[in-house]
Amino acid sequence: MGVDEAICDAPVDRYALDPAPAPTPKPTTKGVAAPSPVAPPQLDPVAAAQAAADSAHDLDALRAALEAYPHCELRRGARNLVFSDGSAGARVMIVGEAPGREEDLQGRPFVGEAGQLLDRMFAAIDMKRGHPDPARALYITNILPWRPPQNRDPSAEERAMMRPFVLRHIALAEPDLVILMGRISAATLLDTSEGITRIRGQWRSLGDRPALPMLHPAYLLRNPAAKREAWADLLALQAKLRTMT
Repeated sequence: MGVDEAICDAPVDRYALDPAPAPTPKPTTKGVAAPSPVAPPQLDPVAAAQAAADSAHDLDALRAALEAYPHCELRRGARNLVFSDGSAGARVMIVGEAPGREEDLQGRPFVGEAGQLLDRMFAAIDMKRGHPDPARALYITNILPWRPPQNRDPSAEERAMMRPFVLRHIALAEPDLVILMGRISAATLLDTSEGITRIRGQWRSLGDRPALPMLHPAYLLRNPAAKREAWADLLALQAKLRTMT
């Protein structure tokens, strides 16, 4: 059988050994067996996220709640929490998908190549992050505040954990409308399985706010021909803002 070395000085006949002793019965009280210990209930990370988000009464408190939230493993591999950029109180809030390498390094959303394209897109309709006029300003965040390894798509569990924080973020920032930038953002906040190319440009409702799904700038970098659809969506956004003044 391939055995060429004995571990003990003498062979041991395991079959001749006494059988293992039977387990000691649990102590009883008046003939009744003691109850088995009950395992503690499993913590629901989504419920914990909802409670933490609900307890935040301003944006600083929401950021602190995210920093203290222990249940998302992505935080362990990220360099920075990427919370937001731009002007809180802007009429338009953009919700992207997740930070990339540059965003993780700088702690700000949309600062890489896709972010530079995003800035050029909105500059074409005279809007930018940080503009002093709220009517022309942008406020930007992501579904995930931490970078996924190798820029993979967020898992369903990660998206579910972060959804309460994002919805609370929108409520506290109080934009007039929300841009859902990319497939992950639209699927998470609209709770839909429809593809982004199918629903882009269609106004949807996010609570009491209109929401416009758009193609992510990273998609546009890979598919330059789709920039025509993105331009149509920007014009629709501009027209919508005029009707809401």
